[in-house]
Amino acid sequence: MIDVYQIIDAIKPLDKAKGQEAEAYINTLTKPLQSLGEIERLAVQLAEMTGEVKPDVSPPGVIVFAADHGIAEEGISAYPQEVTGQMVRNFLAGGAAINVFTKRVNGLLEIVDAGVKADIPGVRTEKIGYGTKNFAAEPAMSRKDALRSIQMGMRLAEETIERGAKLLIPGEMGIGNTTSSSAISAALTGIKPEDLTGRGTGIDSKQISFKSEIIRRALELHRPNPNDPLDVLSKVGGFEIGAMAGAMLFAAYRRIPVLLDGFICTTAALLAAHLTEHAKDYMIAGHLSVEPGHLLILDRLGKKPLVSMGLRLGEGTGAALVFPFVQAASDMVKNMATFDSAGVSKEHI
Repeated sequence: MIDVYQIIDAIKPLDKAKGQEAEAYINTLTKPLQSLGEIERLAVQLAEMTGEVKPDVSPPGVIVFAADHGIAEEGISAYPQEVTGQMVRNFLAGGAAINVFTKRVNGLLEIVDAGVKADIPGVRTEKIGYGTKNFAAEPAMSRKDALRSIQMGMRLAEETIERGAKLLIPGEMGIGNTTSSSAISAALTGIKPEDLTGRGTGIDSKQISFKSEIIRRALELHRPNPNDPLDVLSKVGGFEIGAMAGAMLFAAYRRIPVLLDGFICTTAALLAAHLTEHAKDYMIAGHLSVEPGHLLILDRLGKKPLVSMGLRLGEGTGAALVFPFVQAASDMVKNMATFDSAGVSKEHI
């Protein structure tokens, strides 16, 4: 059984020396200095993360954790809770956006039932419970279950890495999980719920105000300790959010880069970073979601998103879409010629 705290304590800081070595090598490639901009910076980051000047990032491992949320009982979503299970069946049938985008990048896809209210034949079942409790009235889960969710995410990441994944894309599905994410983020950062709360599945402005008020009251009721991430997760979190945090932590332990998706995924990243500051060193922000809380949390993590495309689907889709940029950074250092090997003069470059 994985020891969560042993893994957390074993996460190492970035290999800055290897990053400098990579930067020096990149400067010998047949192009003007820094002419590939963000791709060059990504290549240096990858070297620091992996400890290799020419790291592989393919295939990416995509793990979609699905779970239900008791807070959905408050009517904070445009969709009924049954949609979580229905979407898991869609994932299994290959009909969702993440199926299409994972296939496009030749990724390894795993769909995991972390806590869906329904039992779904054919899915990888790692159910912590049949949905969380309604945190408007009681804690979402026990502290024990919060730890179990993180531990489960670590185990799934380990399996995915053993299958050959060189980069991790955590994804999620769960009606109500933007509400949980806003509550977690507010608890950990002190940012007001109304500044973090967005449309989620497509609610209107009146419903957004209602959603923010539910979160505010829940935080007053439970008073989660911002210095204790497990306390925050147990009081207002979700099983899939804990699992994503665990997967990110294990990836960092194995020096595997993590490509972040949208607001919910980045909330899990914030949770992981509060468990150990070194976790965020292994994260790359894929894109900027239209959810208002996303940029605020990326700023807290010190991350700059690669692109902004108006996405808010989740599932890991945004990260899968921008993976080719990360692949390009790896390919650049692995496959471009140097001035010397190509016989190109660099005197005027």
